[in-house]
Amino acid sequence: MKNNSYECLLIVDFGSQVTQLIARRLRELNVYCEIHPYQIVNEKFLSRLSPKAIILSGGPDSVTRDGSPRAHPFIYELGVP
Repeated sequence: MKNNSYECLLIVDFGSQVTQLIARRLRELNVYCEIHPYQIVNEKFLSRLSPKAIILSGGPDSVTRDGSPRAHPFIYELGVP
């Protein structure tokens, strides 16, 4: 899990083909980041990780389609960019 000597940027993966590229570019800028699938990102997970920022990396489904994966509403209430 998280190395406690670093602040973490969380990338929530919804199946995008560019998630790894996003992480690589951030790491090239010396930004510590972790990629996790959207299915495991819940309140308990976020309280342990305490990310300083969150990137929602899209997926193949349209956000307007019924049943498409969505971020949990509490992600927007965390007060992190």
